[in-house]
Amino acid sequence: MTVNPFAVSLAVSLAAFMEILDTTITNVALTHIAGDLSAGMTESTWILTSYLVTNAIILPVSGWCSERFGRKRYFIGCIVGFTTASFLCGIASSLPALLLFRSLQGIAGGGLQPSQQAIIKDSFPAEKLGSAFAIVGIVNVCAPVIGPALGGYITDTLSWRWIFFINVPVGILAAILVKRLVPEENQLPVKLSVDYIGFTFLAVGIGALQVALDTAEQHDWFADPSITALFIVSCLSMSITVLWLLRQKEPIVNLCLFALPRFTIACAMMFFTGMLVNVSVMLLPMLVQKYYGYNATTAGLILVPGGLVMLVLLPLTGKILKIFKPAYLIAFGMFLSAIGMWISRGITLQSDAAYFAEMRILQILGTPLLFVPILAAAFSSIPARESNHASAIISLMKNLGGSFGISLVTSYLTHRQQIEQSVLAAQMTPANTGYLLGLNHYAAVLRQAHLAVGIPSPGLTHGVFLQLYQTLQQQAGILAFIDTFQLLAGLFLGLTFIALLLPAEHSEPKA
Repeated sequence: MTVNPFAVSLAVSLAAFMEILDTTITNVALTHIAGDLSAGMTESTWILTSYLVTNAIILPVSGWCSERFGRKRYFIGCIVGFTTASFLCGIASSLPALLLFRSLQGIAGGGLQPSQQAIIKDSFPAEKLGSAFAIVGIVNVCAPVIGPALGGYITDTLSWRWIFFINVPVGILAAILVKRLVPEENQLPVKLSVDYIGFTFLAVGIGALQVALDTAEQHDWFADPSITALFIVSCLSMSITVLWLLRQKEPIVNLCLFALPRFTIACAMMFFTGMLVNVSVMLLPMLVQKYYGYNATTAGLILVPGGLVMLVLLPLTGKILKIFKPAYLIAFGMFLSAIGMWISRGITLQSDAAYFAEMRILQILGTPLLFVPILAAAFSSIPARESNHASAIISLMKNLGGSFGISLVTSYLTHRQQIEQSVLAAQMTPANTGYLLGLNHYAAVLRQAHLAVGIPSPGLTHGVFLQLYQTLQQQAGILAFIDTFQLLAGLFLGLTFIALLLPAEHSEPKA
């Protein structure tokens, strides 16, 4: 029976969407989870870290698992495992239990994205890869956008447990669709030997790196010996892993793919695209909640218009890819992303939700020109037999880009806020007209407030300076966010030129 490749793509994308959604939907519920399970906020972040670590460890070896067990069988097994672990997360009665089940979620979820990309790639002819990967782009872009809004709404109206329970019906449906629609592979599962040494060093290297990136900001980066130790362990383990894998006949990760310049540059571009998507999803909700008083649901809804724009633009990218070379589209996408970050310099204390929604649309406008051409460029030079390994590596690069970007941006944001606060404080002198106007304004407001309730105002001066200090902190914080957006604008402007280094020649995949 011949199945429409778009039907196959939708079936496998449903499972991948569920997994990507789960990486962001939990963020807004951490406070509720911590309170319900009697955990501190620092401990609650382990809920995110435990998932990311196990997920990152499995990602690069998912290609090997697909060959060992059969891609379709492995994919369905991942769906069933992820769904079961989600249910267990929902009924967890303690933090240790939740951490254990989240780790199982990460292990099962690690095989969903790479398998999705490999199945889609092999379901379409080479000339239609652009249209095929538009579906992958929709999943990768829209799931992180919907996650915070959906997570905030579910947490506020139902319970944090339902952010895990909703995966159960979706997972069951995805497993049934994949079972019925995805064709069986022509190649039978290969009896590969288990490379325990390679996997161990790979797991230690990626796990240590992920933990270091997720916790570095909380511990002041290399000022903490434990963070330094984690980075050293990661570097040593990854170095040993590379040397070991290059000497194996059947490696769990095929590093020889990096010998293809087209694939290597595409992986680098995917790293920064993962950074763009994850960092932009994090920054804007953080800004409006911290300095504009928005709740979790409203902050998440600001991201929705940008997601709707992506739904419209991503399918068109596949058609555009038939006209222009991937290098040009990627460069233009990076340039649009740089402009979108640059226009954030217009943020003020009076900016409203409509302004932030428009800003979000501009920030993410170039993303459709990144995901689809990058995937098409990466797979265009990959033999069909290496699709599983290539998908695993690309997914890992995207996730590492997100983790590294979040850690880097969070640290830079804190640093810039301290600098901006010092600069603003230095300007608070009697010679500054704005400072004097602020003093008079707050003094008048507080004086009227005291008179309105008929009480004396001996602490008026203290109240005025307290109001000024709060305003100073707010302005310094907003300026720090603007500085961070400007940093990202410069980064993506530089990547615009690097993207043009992508080899122009198009090598057809070999069977």
